Amino acid sequence: MAEAMNFELVSPERLLVSEEVESVVVPGTEGYFTVLARHAPFMSTLKPGLVEVRGLSGEVHKIFVRGGFADVTPTGLTILADQATRLEDFDAAALADEIRLAEDHLANMGDDQTMRVSAEAKLSELREAQRWIISA
Repeated sequence: MAEAMNFELVSPERLLVSEEVESVVVPGTEGYFTVLARHAPFMSTLKPGLVEVRGLSGEVHKIFVRGGFADVTPTGLTILADQATRLEDFDAAALADEIRLAEDHLANMGDDQTMRVSAEAKLSELREAQRWIISA
């Protein structure tokens, strides 16, 4: 049996997970990484993607995050997510509506390049979220 580590995933709305787990796969901005017990300490920013949590009995739970931070210590991992939703609770129709609104906003905005870049980044993030949800 693998060694247990503490894992917490917190969003601004609530604490989603607080339990002992075997491992967690995390979408870091520099690439995905896996955290096990006794991992070397480090911090990472997160990109939108799936966090895969392997429980002590081998079950895997998937949680979609939209950015945030991961704090790895020898005793565990804490993720502070900008937004987080368990995959089974994800509302794909609401995400599709959010993408349509972002596309409309981008199509109807003026020439302000700063605003345009920000709107394009948000739309890109939403589309990436949709790709992750569809592929999961």
